[in-house]
Formats: sequence, C-alpha cells, structure tokens
Amino acid sequence: MNKTIKRILVSMLALAMVLGVGYTINSQMKRQEVETVSGENWKGKTPKYIFMFIGDGMSFPQIQATQYYKGIEEHGAINAKEGNYPNPEKLSFMNFPISGTVTTYDSTSVCPDSASTATSLSTGNKTISSVINMDETKTKSYETITEKLKKQLGYKVGIVSSVNIDHATPSAYYAHVPARSNYYDIGLQLVDSNFDYFAGGKLLSDDSKEVKEEGKTPIQTLAKQNGYTVANTKSDIEALKNGDKVIALCPDDEAEKESGALKYDLDRTGSELTLADYTKKGIEVLDNDKGFFMMVEGGKIDWAGHANDAASNIHDTESFDDAVQEAINFYNDHPDETLILVTGDHETGGLTLGFAGTNYDTYLQNLSNQKVSYTQFDRSIAKYRENKTSFDDAMKDVETNFGLKRAGSAGEATKGGMVLTDLEEAKIKAAYDQSMIEKDKRTQDANEYVMYGNYEPFSVTLTHILNNKSGVAFSSYSHTGLPVAMMAKGSGQELFSGYYDNTNVFDKIKAITKVE
Repeated sequence: MNKTIKRILVSMLALAMVLGVGYTINSQMKRQEVETVSGENWKGKTPKYIFMFIGDGMSFPQIQATQYYKGIEEHGAINAKEGNYPNPEKLSFMNFPISGTVTTYDSTSVCPDSASTATSLSTGNKTISSVINMDETKTKSYETITEKLKKQLGYKVGIVSSVNIDHATPSAYYAHVPARSNYYDIGLQLVDSNFDYFAGGKLLSDDSKEVKEEGKTPIQTLAKQNGYTVANTKSDIEALKNGDKVIALCPDDEAEKESGALKYDLDRTGSELTLADYTKKGIEVLDNDKGFFMMVEGGKIDWAGHANDAASNIHDTESFDDAVQEAINFYNDHPDETLILVTGDHETGGLTLGFAGTNYDTYLQNLSNQKVSYTQFDRSIAKYRENKTSFDDAMKDVETNFGLKRAGSAGEATKGGMVLTDLEEAKIKAAYDQSMIEKDKRTQDANEYVMYGNYEPFSVTLTHILNNKSGVAFSSYSHTGLPVAMMAKGSGQELFSGYYDNTNVFDKIKAITKVE
C-alpha cells in the first residue's frame, strides 16, 4: 500500500471518528433536551414546600407594563415630556434565577380559556375550553398534581385566589367537571377533597340554582359538617392557626359587591385583606413537617384585561407580586426545601405597549390619574342613569376619577396631554348616550361591539382613551394565544428554563416530587 493510499485511509478514518463523536455529542444533547423538558431523569432533592403562583391573564405585556409603571411610582418619570422610561422597577419574581416561556393552546383553540389551561397545568393533559380536569369526551377524569401529593406524600394543600375559590383556575386543582359553570358540583368536590386551606372570594356554589331554586344544602354547611372552619370575618381569618382545616371567605364588607371577589387593588381603602394576606395566612396554617403545596391565583388581572382597564390590570399585577413576596420570605427561611413557580394560564386582552396615536412614545404616568376601577365607576354610571345626570356633570367626575379634561382646559391634547381632543370627546359623548339607555333596551351592532364589548360603554371608552393617551392599547375583550412567562426559584428550578408547553409544567413537578 503506497503512502498516498495510506494518507487517504487515515483521513477517512479521522473524519469518521469526528463525525461519530459529533453524532454522539449531538445525540446526547438531544437526549438532555428531552430530559430537561420532561424531567424524567431528574435526580435532585424533592422540595418540601411548593408554591404555584398563577397570574390569570398575565403574560409578558402585563409584567413589562407593570415594571415600567412601578418604576415611575418608585423613581418618577424620566424624560416625561418625551415619554421615555429607561428605569423599570422589577417585580419580585423577575429576579428569579430561572426563566422560561410556556405555550397555552388547548384542544379547542389557540386562544384558550382558564378551565382548559389550568387543567393542563394541574394534570398535564389538554382538553377543550370550559372543561375542568376531564378529557375531550367529558367522560374521563384526570388526577391532579395536588391529589397526587396529598395521597402519595401526605402534603397539605392550599388553594388561594383573589376571585371566587370555585372559579375555573382554583377549581382545576381539586375538581373534575364537564363544565366550569357546574358550581354546585365543584363545591361538593371542594368539600370532599379534604384539602387543608381554601381562601379567596365567596363561593359561587352557594349562589347556584341547586341551592337557591332546588333547596340543596349550601356548601358552607356541608364544609362545616366535614370538619372545616369557615371564616368570613376579618377577625376570624386573622385568628386562624396552624393545623386548622379552613375555608376563608372574603368578608362581605371587603368584597366586590357584584362578584364577591376581592376588590381591585385600585379600589381598596387600605384596610381590606389582600391576596398577600391570604397567602401569608396560608403559610401559617399549612406549615408542617411533611410539606405542603399552595396554588395562589391573581384572578383580577384577567378580569381587568377582559375590560381593557390597564390601570386596574397593572395594580392587580402589583398586588399579585406582593403575594409572591410572601413566598419569597418563606423561602429565605427554607432555601433548600422550597420551590416557587410563577406563571400565567394565558394572556387576556391583547395588551400592547405602544399605540399608533403616540408613535414611539409612551406616557404611563398618565395611568396614575385613574383612581377607581371600571367596576366601581360602573356604579356611578348606574346612578347617572337613575338620576338622569347631565353629560356636563358626569364629565366633572371623569376629570376627578380619570384625569381626562374637556377641550378648552389648560394643557395639551397630544404628546401625553390629558386634555381631550374633539374626536375623543365625541366618542365619550356617544358612549355616555349609550350608557344612559337601560341595559335591556340597548341594541348593539358589530362596530359597537368592537368599541364597547359587553362592558358599560361610558366606562370602557374612558379607559380606552386613557390607555391610548398613555401609549398602551388592547386588541381583544377575550383571551389571546400569546405564550406566558415561567419564573422559578428553589429546589428543581433548573427544569423550568426553556420553551415548552403548559402540560410540561405538570410533568416537571411530577418528576421533581417523584409521585406516580
């Protein structure tokens, strides 16, 4: 064999070895990617305490808008005339060491609902919108991560929400129903779950037709018979202690009148119990040697998104962040035993940072002029309708509650100014006229739906105009298909980085806790 042939053979052998090594490395990387998504081969320590925070309707736009706004609250607006804010104030969970991105579609839609997305998070399965922890045929139930942890590891379980505790998202951690509107069945399963701590807005179950029309036993009564302490006054809730089996319902004098949920943070007087308070109390009640799992939902973020109320949306995202801080405080005392996850179930409203009318500028400081949520202002509108209040008098309240000034007032109408243009005032007047018609006598065409949705025309038009003057906008009154953020801190945090589906969140928690 001559030297030339030997050189060729040696070169071919070397190339084969390189390709082989490359293939092996590539194969190993692919296997590691799969393992990272599923966590199947995770060998770390099982966290003793797990917090699952879900900002309902919260995605990247809500987080970023809140951080920019919070920066203004903390430091003031920078270059306010030009509308630039290079100094955001991070939310507590945005300092977590691990971040990921989670897709949210369900078996029905790219724009899913809370029932199906919470089902994916809690069970690892897709289903159709409005179904909770059952398959698409509505005949097969899926076991939740909370049920597994309770049964297999003896963890205590807490379910907390700023909205009704038998609403879709909290229900997905203890109930299995073919329709999220089956409130009485959800309530029965709440009681039968034997979970340890429920806290939030009043039970929709007890306002259901089964109780009010069919005379069935109220869920609160059944809960007491099953050993639950039902606390519905501030003093009783504050007096709850470790080891109690609890249902803590927002006191009537602190709840939003229309829904029984916690008030929007924007409407609080300062004395009401907050989502952070219910979270802190949950930690006190649940703390034990075996461990606990607590799901905490910021549900009013979603409701404000549906109504396109940016100020309420941002303030409730801040309130949600305060609740996360309570878990961080606990983590600081138990750093090797705790895992905190913060995510959303879907995005609501299509919130956008940027508006055509303000070009490249934003003026988020304008949102500080809004003093009440759309819900509270709707009550004023009802009085205007009853008292036949004039538009001129109503606009005095608009300036007080939203900062919007009528044409001719001092100040600018553009470049972040709060003076209304003629076009803006005309839109407000048309919306006011619609709101002065009794609701059951109104008609609405497609164009009016785009302008008002199913909301009070006067209030939603005011928030739209204030949003736009601030340089933000919404594209929908419904959910959107945007992916959501995932932030993780603690034991097993490394599994939650990357881009993956919401069903994988369940897979990762299951792998970390080693439940079957």
